[in-house]
Amino acid sequence: MPIAQGTLIAVSSGRKGLISHGSRTIETAFVKTPIDGPVKISPLGIEGDEHVYEHHGGPDMALLLYPSEHYSYWRELGLQLPAVAAMAENLTTEGVKETDVAIGDFIAIGSAVLQVAQPRSPCYKLAARFARKSLPVEMQTTGYTGYLVRVIEPGVCEAGDALTLEAGTAADRISIADAGRILNVDRHDVEGAQRLLSVAELGETVRNTLTARVAAGGQRGEDVDRLYLD
Repeated sequence: MPIAQGTLIAVSSGRKGLISHGSRTIETAFVKTPIDGPVKISPLGIEGDEHVYEHHGGPDMALLLYPSEHYSYWRELGLQLPAVAAMAENLTTEGVKETDVAIGDFIAIGSAVLQVAQPRSPCYKLAARFARKSLPVEMQTTGYTGYLVRVIEPGVCEAGDALTLEAGTAADRISIADAGRILNVDRHDVEGAQRLLSVAELGETVRNTLTARVAAGGQRGEDVDRLYLD
């Protein structure tokens, strides 16, 4: 039984390039371009969609989804956003926000089936892209982060396709909004981290982060290296 239904607004990919941040030049594949027509979705995402860092991409982070519903919020803050792919997402969506989806849920789009794996941890490249130093912190505080998925069934999708959200099998259904709070904001919440670790479908990178955090009794303070370049 579907939990929610929505629409795929755009499919986008990007190549490595350079953006400026003060006196620094940063290599990134953040700037993505929408693709016209059908797009093949493989276990590693979209062919030609590049990543700068080794820990980006991979089966648990094959695609980044971002809800288009958040665009108006960022524009009200003064950000000049493109129509789609503004937040480096591969799939711009409508109808499946972070509060709607949980770790392990399934999203069917076109002939592909995706599984929600982990929340996004926003980084300083957002600040560099939009010349707003506070943006990564604002994104994780609001929970408007988007989320990463693995590909369960490869297939083809294109802008305009309907999408269907179905619940996964996890007994403790933890939304991306809650998972993002535990991972990115309330770093002292050891009980929440343990709950999240109990979900078998949780992505490996987040699992490793939270396992270390629980062993240390929690992490207080900001993740400075991720959030700030300067």
